[in-house]
Amino acid sequence: MLDQNPVTPFGRRPLSLNTVKTQRDVKECRPGKPVHKWQVFRNVCEARGALLVSDRALAVLNALLSFHPDTVLTAGATDLVVFPSNRLLSLRAHGMAASTLRRHLAALVDAGIVLRRDSPNGKRYARKATSGDIEQAFGFDLGPIVARADEFAALAEAAIAKRRALGILRERVTLARRDIAKMIAAGVEQDVAADWASYHRIFRDIMARLPRVPTSEVLEPIVAELASLAAAIVNVFEKDLDPIEPAPPNPPADQIQNSAPERPSASEPALGSADPETADAERCRSAGAIPIRMVVELCPDIVDYARGGIRTSQDLVRTASTVRPLLGISPSAWDEACTAMGDGQASVVLAAILQRGAAIKNPGGYLRNLARRAAAGEFSAWPMLMALRRQECAARDRDRLPSSLPDDC
Repeated sequence: MLDQNPVTPFGRRPLSLNTVKTQRDVKECRPGKPVHKWQVFRNVCEARGALLVSDRALAVLNALLSFHPDTVLTAGATDLVVFPSNRLLSLRAHGMAASTLRRHLAALVDAGIVLRRDSPNGKRYARKATSGDIEQAFGFDLGPIVARADEFAALAEAAIAKRRALGILRERVTLARRDIAKMIAAGVEQDVAADWASYHRIFRDIMARLPRVPTSEVLEPIVAELASLAAAIVNVFEKDLDPIEPAPPNPPADQIQNSAPERPSASEPALGSADPETADAERCRSAGAIPIRMVVELCPDIVDYARGGIRTSQDLVRTASTVRPLLGISPSAWDEACTAMGDGQASVVLAAILQRGAAIKNPGGYLRNLARRAAAGEFSAWPMLMALRRQECAARDRDRLPSSLPDDC
């Protein structure tokens, strides 16, 4: 009855069509339908993106549900209205401010999760009969929790499926990224005939389109392009293997000599140098006081091209020599950088150039410019690493913006 269940809110609050629809859903709900209130609450939490409610509003809903003494809510029951004061409700909502509490209560009503049953003066209370039973209560009606329980369950299932699909796409991107980077590095190291610089450029262009907080719609085409690129590189390796099978069992001596890998140039570190301890010490000295751990933390992209990870300066220099031709840096530019900075610091700079990706249009020219500045004593790799750290911190701060800020906007 209208006098038992007021339709309009108290004061200047307007009546919305969404509220009328929610009231109709409550009236049409099958009497006696039972639901587990905490299960419905979990479903609402899963589906909060579709319902457009914030985490703070869910904290208020949790507090409202705690004021109902029963775990099972029954459609058509006379005790579905809870009437806590703002002070008690704020305490159960972890000390939420009164203005914030009112804002999130309005959000729950607008989302059709609860209904207002306002008294003539806007206060929340219950009128009891002489027997002590509640005749009528004014407050928040939990009827929509029961009436829309099936809808909330379907929305929660869809949200879980969407999150699972996004997780699978993220895994596929990670696996494809690792495979492509290591295959390109293997192709360069083993001198497989292919335009590895072009493959690497395509790979970096694809990864540059990957946002920090991706969605399924953004990831699907990226996954398809990465899979196509990986298949093309695998095809290159398979074609390179084919001529080996029909080779004669005893090839001429000169053919064996010609098939041996080329000796590394002076600009690239030789793994079998005459004095490896001296070479490693020189790399450590030229790397300055920059810890390898910091380089790996701020420039994680170069780890994809490493064989067995990067733990020492020798690992970093060896990996940099693999990445150098992929960035289109000529041997002369690399020699100039190593002469001016030392192999270690030049490798740190190359890792930073790789990390910045498409932001540096001409890596070779950029490296030459830094080498000239280093030769004049005007350059250090530290500012480049600190700039990468600041960018990472700024991006992290943007991702941490609280979800409940725009509620009043």
